[in-house]
Amino acid sequence: MTAYPSPSGSTLAEAEAFLAAHPQIEAFDLVLHDANGIGRGKIIRRHELAGFYKNGRHLPISIMGLDICGEDVHETGLIWDQGDGDLRAWPIPGSLVPLHGTTPPRGEVLMSLYDLAGRPMTSDPRHALQRQVDALAAEGVYPAGAFELEFFLLDNERGPDGRVQPARDVLDGRASHKTEVYSVDHLHGMLPLFSDIYAGAAKAGITAETLISEYAPGQYELTLNYRTDMMQAADDLIRLKRIVRAQARAHGVTACFMAKPVEAYAGSGMHLHVSMLDAGGTNIFVEAVEGEYSAPILHAIGGLRATMGESMLVFAPHANSWRRFAAQSYAPVSPTWGVNNRSVALRIPAGDIRARRIEHRPAGVDANPYLVGATVLAGIRHGLAARLDPGPETTGNGYTDAQDAPPIPVDWRSAIVAAQGSAFLRNALGDDMHRTFTAIKAAEYARVARTVSEVDFDLYLHTV
Repeated sequence: MTAYPSPSGSTLAEAEAFLAAHPQIEAFDLVLHDANGIGRGKIIRRHELAGFYKNGRHLPISIMGLDICGEDVHETGLIWDQGDGDLRAWPIPGSLVPLHGTTPPRGEVLMSLYDLAGRPMTSDPRHALQRQVDALAAEGVYPAGAFELEFFLLDNERGPDGRVQPARDVLDGRASHKTEVYSVDHLHGMLPLFSDIYAGAAKAGITAETLISEYAPGQYELTLNYRTDMMQAADDLIRLKRIVRAQARAHGVTACFMAKPVEAYAGSGMHLHVSMLDAGGTNIFVEAVEGEYSAPILHAIGGLRATMGESMLVFAPHANSWRRFAAQSYAPVSPTWGVNNRSVALRIPAGDIRARRIEHRPAGVDANPYLVGATVLAGIRHGLAARLDPGPETTGNGYTDAQDAPPIPVDWRSAIVAAQGSAFLRNALGDDMHRTFTAIKAAEYARVARTVSEVDFDLYLHTV
């Protein structure tokens, strides 16, 4: 029995128009993102695309209950509790795009899961973000924003010490192990790769903007155009990661989206810039007198501070995520807030007051942008509804001036426990997404905890 018309709002006309405009494309990647933000799905041939738009595609419910290694996590309740039955995936309207530099030519389309009656599958991260967007719309406000993408470009081979090393320039093979922060000349060696990344982003309808050499050898940052649609902002980020990874591979280097791949240097964040618009498109965070911050932006910060501790698992979801949080590292270690201050967790950037926004800095680049977006919006909703006071502003060093900040977990295990018991996070993600996400994280923690690593041998083999 078909569930057509598509519950996602996609139409067969979109597919037909795309096929007519791109006769050279032979196949399509169908991509669904799980709790970890991993793209899962299928590659179909050209003649199958119309059928996908007419009838969707069956996928097993267990696809949303997988851990980071692709293994079933039975505690999610999405495996044998439901007989691993099929759900139906439907294309996301407007997400059908050509891919850059593929041979033979290929396209891509994002999809979301629904049950066979057309209801949203509630462990799909995209639906979790949509719930918060819809809830804000019901309250008369509409989130706008953009994510920043930090990442490393690494050599495909480890160094003599067995550790990862920065990639050589793809232009001429030149190597640098310096922190080339803000060096424009250093960027030139990677321009052939970044030109392809920009071309891939343009084909996907993504406006990738400023390129920076960041604060570690081999680390870079790409910024994205601000969106008046928070879902589009999350789509942009997750698609850009895939574009960067594919183009890096084509140029013979590895794109790394671990939060902290090199212990001696800064990790990679996924800062979210967010503002709120009213029904007329006016930014409600803008103050009447510059520097006298509006009640909405202060209440929003209050909500984000109050809920950050129980939300940290979303922002730092993996074992490696927690290595990023260290003093003087440009990663926040407590829920401080401030103006034009990069040592805090919640920053009001300097600039034109018409663009007034909050920069949410805790999330690592390894986090799922849909879940980060859902959790941040829920925190803002909480602050606006309860008219929360954000507390004192940090005007100096946020790594030392945090005595009045609410406590947050200090390690991964504590973050898992806090998330499991959080009524706020359960409401932010929805009951099923909350259960699925925390179960997957608990399973990943258990996998890491039982693994005997090289660190164990280094510390203890000849000493205990």
